[in-house]
Amino acid sequence: MAGGLLRRPHRLSLRARLLWTFLVPLAVVLVLVGVVATAALQRQLISQVDSRLGQAVNRSASAAGYPGPPGGRVPQGYTDGDADGGPDVLGARGQGAGTLAVRSADGATTQAGVVTEGGDVEDLTAAQTAEVLAVPADDRPHTVGLGGNLGSYRVVASRLPDGDVLVTGLPLGATSAAVGQLITVEVAAGLAGLLVTAIAGTLVVRRTLRPLSHVAATATRVTQLPLASGEVALPERVPEEDTRTGDEVGQVGTALNRLLDHVETSLHARQNSEMQVRQFVADASHELRTPLASIRGYAEFIRRQERDGGTPRPEDVAHTLRRVESEALRMSSLVDELLLLARLDAGRDLELAEVDLGMVAVDAVSDAHVAAPSHRWRVDVPPVPVLVQGDAARLHQVVANLLGNVRSHTPEGTTATVRLRVEDGAAVLSVVDDGPGIPAELQPHVFERFARGDASRSRAAGSTGLGLAIVDAVVAAHDGTVAVHSRPAATAFTVRLPGAALGEPDPEQDQLEPLPAPVRSVTGG
Repeated sequence: MAGGLLRRPHRLSLRARLLWTFLVPLAVVLVLVGVVATAALQRQLISQVDSRLGQAVNRSASAAGYPGPPGGRVPQGYTDGDADGGPDVLGARGQGAGTLAVRSADGATTQAGVVTEGGDVEDLTAAQTAEVLAVPADDRPHTVGLGGNLGSYRVVASRLPDGDVLVTGLPLGATSAAVGQLITVEVAAGLAGLLVTAIAGTLVVRRTLRPLSHVAATATRVTQLPLASGEVALPERVPEEDTRTGDEVGQVGTALNRLLDHVETSLHARQNSEMQVRQFVADASHELRTPLASIRGYAEFIRRQERDGGTPRPEDVAHTLRRVESEALRMSSLVDELLLLARLDAGRDLELAEVDLGMVAVDAVSDAHVAAPSHRWRVDVPPVPVLVQGDAARLHQVVANLLGNVRSHTPEGTTATVRLRVEDGAAVLSVVDDGPGIPAELQPHVFERFARGDASRSRAAGSTGLGLAIVDAVVAAHDGTVAVHSRPAATAFTVRLPGAALGEPDPEQDQLEPLPAPVRSVTGG
């Protein structure tokens, strides 16, 4: 039961909790103010009664034959009253209606009554008299409850010089009525204030939290979108007017919109990645299917000749083996390139070391001259080493692939130049050729896997369409960038690698084997 009571507040809505958080302290404050105000008024009214009570005590003492306050010296000529009980303390001039007086001598009550509205005296009952005489005779005001129609009284008990006890009192009915009216007003006003505050607070909280309801509704609608089925569009957003409130609720709406923007961007990236993977698998399957079909065809050719009872001619067998070997090499090259891309995509660590890009460029140009002597090859590198941190084999593959792209997709006689320089702490390596250029519609896709050129950049040389994709992946693994700018007779691939530095000249470089004669070497600063 106790646990349920402790958990119950958590089940309230945010509006209810905010409202209760505001109303409960307000109610406590109103109660405290009411208690303090009531106590102050009651104390003030009782103080006024005590002031009038002192005057009544003096009048009672005078009527009893003691001018001045009780306890004083017995006046000369004082008599102890008449035979019926002594002086009439209730008959003193000035005593108002409701004044109470009780006189006791030697434990016996000689007079006990209350002045009525008509000026008569109403006797007290024995119980009321005993209640009054129980007050200590210390000349201090005390409050007693007499019950009946008398109610509470404020009384002072005094001991007279002759030993008698004189008790004088005034009613507290008017005081109690005033305090009661104040309490009634306070309760009514407090309840009305709480009611008005609750209504106003409900309206204010509801209006303040309305944008939060819109945020929740937007989030609910988003959860109903078929995101798992490939849907990438997230049209749902928190209304703009609910994000401009400048408070925490508006900040929540803004944060949700940013989250939805990020999710939508991520979904687009995921879909693009899935489409690229599907296209990559389809292209790889297509590339592998061609050599596999060739190998199968040649195998079927030999088997068919054997099935028909004939003996394959040696030249047919040799041709078949050559074609099977050629297609197997083609598949092996394709698989190696796919494996390299997969490793780069997986973020495999490179074998980093200090690499001289100048030597890499010279070696790659030398290899290109041997592979395509019909092209004109030029290299333009600084006279000092250009050093970067990288994987020498992979960087050589970058330059070799760029030169292989020129070799495969440009006609004979094309001039290709490899330039190397250092700009703003980065090594900039460019491969420029004067071939027919890359079509404008293809340039944004040249670094995609299995990208193909037009007829001028045909696949007659057996290109797999992965060379430039490998270039892009290797350069990205070195935190660099690669870009292409192409127009007829001017195509340039530019690779930028950060962290480059110029080294000291190598004294052994003059002893290196010179470049082939058709390779023109131009050195620059």
